[in-house]
Amino acid sequence: MLSGKRVLLAVSGGIAAYRAAELARLLIKQGAEVRCVMTRGACEFITPLTFEALTGQQVHTELFDLTREREMGHIKLARWADVLLVAPATADIIARFAHGICDNLLATLFQARRGPVLLAPAMNTVMWEAEATQRNVRLLQDGGVHLVGPAEGDLACGETGFGRMSEPSDILAALYPLLLEQTLAGQRWVINAGPTRESWDGVRTLSNRASGRLGALLAEEATMRGAEVQLIAGPGTPATCATVERQNVETAAEMLLACEKAAAGADVFVATAAVSDYRFAEQHAGKLKRGAGSLTVQLEENADIVAYIAGMEDRPRRVVAFAAESTAHTELAGKKMQAKGADAIFANDITRMGVSRGAGWWISGDSVHEAEDMDKVELAAWLVSRVIEMQEGVK
Repeated sequence: MLSGKRVLLAVSGGIAAYRAAELARLLIKQGAEVRCVMTRGACEFITPLTFEALTGQQVHTELFDLTREREMGHIKLARWADVLLVAPATADIIARFAHGICDNLLATLFQARRGPVLLAPAMNTVMWEAEATQRNVRLLQDGGVHLVGPAEGDLACGETGFGRMSEPSDILAALYPLLLEQTLAGQRWVINAGPTRESWDGVRTLSNRASGRLGALLAEEATMRGAEVQLIAGPGTPATCATVERQNVETAAEMLLACEKAAAGADVFVATAAVSDYRFAEQHAGKLKRGAGSLTVQLEENADIVAYIAGMEDRPRRVVAFAAESTAHTELAGKKMQAKGADAIFANDITRMGVSRGAGWWISGDSVHEAEDMDKVELAAWLVSRVIEMQEGVK
């Protein structure tokens, strides 16, 4: 998702410095080119060798390391980056930034920057709440600097409160809008994902093999492109970044109610969830014991969520359905699209449920586009692009 993007990761001297290694790993996994700058204090908590091993690049720690400054190396490094990410950002480095003090490499790089800067503060709660720190933060924000966190929780000093560095995944989510075109800014998307689960007794349920991974990735892809996203998540759906509003549900009825409320008037509703077509007519308390021989179970049909949402008076502007088929994929999916009143449908094979890779066919009107085998991260980006094209009138 960050292929071709250049991130200058700056680590200042706090106990949270060790967590920046995980952040570097995530950035590289997303395809970013990462270079690292460390303050002297940061080197007391974690060695430069760690980041050199992760990034494959030399770590810079001193202002005059950069070709002895004959070629103004700090200027070149500042210009190289698409974004300067400071994690953790201590009270000390925030103060230096705010007041233009350029007595180390990182502070000098900050002053030489013209592009976006994201700070992930980390410090003791009292230090974070101190009037001087808050004044410095306001100065930086007024100057266009972005912040993520700090989070609330247990601190290294033994106290509890605001001051923890945000989770690396949340920092990454805050970074996306600074690096990616916000094509979907101002739009509201609702996505459902995962299986549903219908109880028979206190132990046994009726469910399916869906993992919810593609729906979760779609939610993150849409929010990275600027959309306000609400995810209605069935059991087992993977965790999503903090910018995705999430509601967990279990049964098909719960998912219907949540989707109805969230999708009214939305720009896009994407129904990736593998919703149970049936529920048990009778639910039993406790656990049914074996020994009765054969059992006959009566099932009742659940509502078709896509058809219901597509038929609402205040329906979303675009409704996208999903169809898992074993044969005649495009033919059967096309019929479902018409019957449900959806604007488009993505058909895939049932063998793709619960696996890490995906493929299938996007059907809109009389047009069919094939998605060849790819990682579901790539598939999520591909599908969001198809929705954007549909909004622009391209089939």
